[in-house]
Amino acid sequence: MNLRDDLHFRGLVHQVTDEKVLDELSVGGVTAYIGFDPTAPSLHLGSLMQLCNLRRLQQAGNRPIALAGGGTGLIGDPSFKDAERPLLSVEEIEANVEGIREQLSRFLDFSSSAGATQALLLNNASWLTSIPLTEFLRDVGKYVTVNQMVAKETVKSRLDRDDVGLSFTEFSYMLLQGYDFVRLNLDHGCTLQLGGSDQWGNITLGAELVRKSTGHHVNGLTSPLLLRADGKKFGKSEGGNENVWLDAKMTSPFAFYQHLLNIDDASTPEALRFFTFLEPDEILELDEATKNKPHERLAQRALAREVVTLVHGGDAAAKAESASEAIFSDAIGDLDEETLLEVVREAPSSVWSREEFRVGLDPAELFARCDLAKSKGEARRFIEQGGFYVNNRRVEPDEVVSDGAALYGRYLVLRRGRRELHLVVLA
Repeated sequence: MNLRDDLHFRGLVHQVTDEKVLDELSVGGVTAYIGFDPTAPSLHLGSLMQLCNLRRLQQAGNRPIALAGGGTGLIGDPSFKDAERPLLSVEEIEANVEGIREQLSRFLDFSSSAGATQALLLNNASWLTSIPLTEFLRDVGKYVTVNQMVAKETVKSRLDRDDVGLSFTEFSYMLLQGYDFVRLNLDHGCTLQLGGSDQWGNITLGAELVRKSTGHHVNGLTSPLLLRADGKKFGKSEGGNENVWLDAKMTSPFAFYQHLLNIDDASTPEALRFFTFLEPDEILELDEATKNKPHERLAQRALAREVVTLVHGGDAAAKAESASEAIFSDAIGDLDEETLLEVVREAPSSVWSREEFRVGLDPAELFARCDLAKSKGEARRFIEQGGFYVNNRRVEPDEVVSDGAALYGRYLVLRRGRRELHLVVLA
């Protein structure tokens, strides 16, 4: 399967200025770029599709450019945002660019051994922060009318609302991004910009700016945004407010793995296509498994394993997978202390005096006081039904819980049924 067919199979072609560019990509030799917004010290799961797209292009014999938005990041992209973003300082932007730089190197080959497909990592601050304002307005601004800019959906969505305006700072963003395309075209022969579907207005304006200012023909290609079943962007945590980061210090490999493992069946087929490099036959088999054996979650397991391996490496993926399986098995006792605490990080916890466990504590009292049962009577009924566990070992009706059962001498993981957890810490 050539790159054109692969992109279509994976549903990665949402909008394209000229279908011929897909054939050119399949042959190889195209220089293409994607911009990455340095609003945080790490990229997140929402950026992963575009990272994979650049990697696919490079593997097919094209030259990828990853453009860090050190200059545009000082302005902020207003595309489909409900309000203006807080402006970051120059120092914050520079620190974020450095964090992103390291992550990009995991996906693309920046070495000279890659030859004509050698990836480039550039920062648009090198030209946007040095060009005089009057020169920019004279040599760039004259090619774009306000009418064009106002007609873009990214602008209209804000102008049509009475409660939210659009500052001139944000309004200028698409002109600055368009100038990126001009510089990359002139300096590096770049003829294609890629991005998410929310970037279509910025991309087409940039292509038009290149044509008018240089006479060169360039193209744009967008991929769809992956949304969860509830309509929220894929890549947010369970609460929907926090990003799932690619930096292991900001989102651990285990938490990353769990997020992917727990995505809904409806989103899984697209996620497998967008975020993995599995062969089409493998993906189709996993589609069938999701339809016929959804309870086994084979597709989600494959997705989690492949993506964590891609982002953090095989060892981290294997460790995250083992930890995930250990949550509900006796193997929880085999986890190192750091991983154990990560496994139960989201669970409620409480600190208990070790003295209460010296001679053994009634498990019904323990589970009731930890809010895993409404009362000691309800707790006893659950224990008799085999529904309560300490460190994943079923609690029997006639036993007590002592500090001797504590993992690392201080942790008791209580579980009711399949999902309800509580961590007891002995002090």
